[in-house]
Amino acid sequence: MGAEKMFAPATAEFVKRCRAGRLATADASGAPYAVPICFAFDGARIYSAIDLKPKRVGGRALKRVRNIMENPEVALVIDDYSEDWSKLAYVMVRGVAEIIENGEERDCAESLLRQKYPQYATMLEPGCAIIRITPERVVSWGAVR
Repeated sequence: MGAEKMFAPATAEFVKRCRAGRLATADASGAPYAVPICFAFDGARIYSAIDLKPKRVGGRALKRVRNIMENPEVALVIDDYSEDWSKLAYVMVRGVAEIIENGEERDCAESLLRQKYPQYATMLEPGCAIIRITPERVVSWGAVR
């Protein structure tokens, strides 16, 4: 199934409107690592920039980037918590991640990210590396609407 067909319309809208997710990666030995991310969704793939938010290290030295280079299988959870548990919702995307550093797709992803997050006017270096997640499985639960 193509990536664009993996998302039911309500699930796609939920993913587009959510502001953050939690990206889980693992190194070559399988040791897990999870980190919150900002992301953009084009209807088929999910993109997250290696941005200028404060980090201990940058670029390819980031643990999530090193993990993706060793083991490209990832999971991303995008959720909406509410004290009213009838409104709880999440989408879990399992897929393959890749670092893209140039080309038209990277440029489009950067544009999507800048449109979604006004903070990227100053917190995103033009031409930065971007993580592309190509979904292989999408599961949604709860009040995804």
